[in-house]
Amino acid sequence: MQTAMVVDDEPNLVNYLVSKLGTLWPELEISGTANSGLQAIGLAQSLKPDIVFLDIQMPGLNGLQVAEKLPIGTKIVFVTAFDQYAVEAFNESAVDYLLKPVNDERLSKTVQRLKQQAPVVRDELVALVKTLLPEKTPMLEWLRVGIEDTTELVQLKDVIYFKADLKYIDVVTINKTYLIRQSLVELERQLDPNQFWRINRGCIVRVDQIAQAKRDFRGRYAISLYDHKQILVGSQSYSYLFKKS
Repeated sequence: MQTAMVVDDEPNLVNYLVSKLGTLWPELEISGTANSGLQAIGLAQSLKPDIVFLDIQMPGLNGLQVAEKLPIGTKIVFVTAFDQYAVEAFNESAVDYLLKPVNDERLSKTVQRLKQQAPVVRDELVALVKTLLPEKTPMLEWLRVGIEDTTELVQLKDVIYFKADLKYIDVVTINKTYLIRQSLVELERQLDPNQFWRINRGCIVRVDQIAQAKRDFRGRYAISLYDHKQILVGSQSYSYLFKKS
């Protein structure tokens, strides 16, 4: 029987992967889970799992630093939010990956590859990911928005949600909606993931504005907000954010 660990700083994603792996690969024993790099290293050295599902971008020790400390011969599946260009580099290598948000079809393919694949060469894997890691972008605290010939500064604590509209983004606050010219992907990289969640391809919401998330029969969530009457719809791909721990 093979054993595995799941490492991610998002507890809901850890729970989601553990649940799905139990369905897709019931023979696989999940020997441990971790929500930080330091915790993961300690567990891996103790449990010596065959496979580690490993988030790359975590606060503190990142996935690369954890990978370098894993026992030699450990199969590693990176869980990543890399863009499509970086994913193409993964496809050209022997390294497997799961692109966030993780979907069932892609996870099933990963399971099949793991059942057949020889252990990856750890040093080559780490070297590859180092070439793909983007430079750290400072977290935003406020936005510059233009209104005719005037520039306003909008603090992120006043933003309720962001909604993409073609090449622009609506910045929705309690009293006003602003427009900025930027891609949602670029903006997301500058937002603190503990304060802002992407809930579908075109919308990011401030977490402390979420009053309630109610799931429908299709697995989507209707999201009510504290300070805005708009009901947002979370797609099934991001449903792990709202699953109970």
